Amino acid sequence: MIHLSFAIDLRYDVNLPNADFIFNLQAARTRCQHVLEESLAINQHVAVRSYEDPVTRTRIFRLNAVQGPLLVTYRAKVEIDHFVSNPSAVFEIPVTELPDEILPYLYPSRYCQSDRFATLAMAEFGLLPRGYQRVEAIQGWVRRRVKFQKKSSTSVTSAIETFDQSSGVCRDFAHLMIALCRALSIPARYTTGIDYGADPSLGPTDFHAYVEVYLSHRWFIFDPAGVAIPMGFVRLGTGRDAADASFATIFGDVTPQLPMIQIGASRDPARRWELPVHRSEALSTD
Repeated sequence: MIHLSFAIDLRYDVNLPNADFIFNLQAARTRCQHVLEESLAINQHVAVRSYEDPVTRTRIFRLNAVQGPLLVTYRAKVEIDHFVSNPSAVFEIPVTELPDEILPYLYPSRYCQSDRFATLAMAEFGLLPRGYQRVEAIQGWVRRRVKFQKKSSTSVTSAIETFDQSSGVCRDFAHLMIALCRALSIPARYTTGIDYGADPSLGPTDFHAYVEVYLSHRWFIFDPAGVAIPMGFVRLGTGRDAADASFATIFGDVTPQLPMIQIGASRDPARRWELPVHRSEALSTD
């Protein structure tokens, strides 16, 4: 079991009388990820409306900020008791047997043009045995094909562009892997979170994008960028691609500052808390 404490500070300058914000930065509450403590503070005295998606467990809050500085601070402690499975026992599900709510994750989306990858996906992975190992092969192919390089992409870079330029950041790795999975009729979704154990050479702790693939009637974690430890991921939001799962969507004239994020893990054998490590088993927080 993993115990993580984290803090997120977001700062903005609202340049006109008003601006609307939609935030997705609270820890999701799932069967495996439990929020033990949390607090949300906003420096402006404005109304906040909250919503939790009953299917994905993504938690949204929105507000209309007034002109001037806006500071949003979120603190939380979470306990994650991962579902762990032997990869050889994790299987792909025929489309005809998929639950209705999973079907959107089969379709092409704005940044994951899976219909454009059908020929490539079949040539590279079509003859592999179906199951967790085939998805691992897709993840490995993306890691070999794409170089992690900061500032090599933008917020509108798609899977096609990542494939063409062979470089990107975690968001781009995720989009490409999702597109390849969907091209093989494997449901895959984009997941945002923060992570404990990322490579320090990448700089300060930041939001992280990874992939969840629907296998054996569960969403299993994959990290195609390979820069972090999946056991140390705190799941925030999910969607078809980054357009659905941004940590902040802004409507108005706003100047953002760099997010400030801190995260730590606790080890306590009496509580079965262990530090995140790389594991070969299939992991899920769903």
